[in-house]
Amino acid sequence: MTTHTLPTWLKSTAWAALVWNLLGVIAFVMQMLMTPEMISKLPVEQQAAYSNIPLWSTLAFAIAVFGGTLGCILLLCKKALARSVFALSTLAIFVQQFYNFVVINSLELMGASAVFMPILVIIIALLLLAISHKAIHKGWLK
Repeated sequence: MTTHTLPTWLKSTAWAALVWNLLGVIAFVMQMLMTPEMISKLPVEQQAAYSNIPLWSTLAFAIAVFGGTLGCILLLCKKALARSVFALSTLAIFVQQFYNFVVINSLELMGASAVFMPILVIIIALLLLAISHKAIHKGWLK
């Protein structure tokens, strides 16, 4: 028997993930609002990284955070479309991290501390994708 009622653990997870993704939206907005003066106060290596972010990486960041936010809202609204939106958001995260780790080598720029947050972001995105997939198969999303 399938039901369209979300289990309590899923509702709690979706609300927590919504807050998480809204923090990502705030980070995106803050990055977009960085002025040349603000960038000039960063360490020299980071200045180059923030001054020359290509459009494709910025778009990937936007798709990742706004997609994750929309996915959480869709999950809370019990819509199966959440899975597709989470998949797109997760793909965008990988594109963004390609820029961070391959193009600008953020590990070299900022050290090992540059790895923790991206790994956490990837883990959470993959978990949300898996949860939405499970929710569809359990009949919790329509």
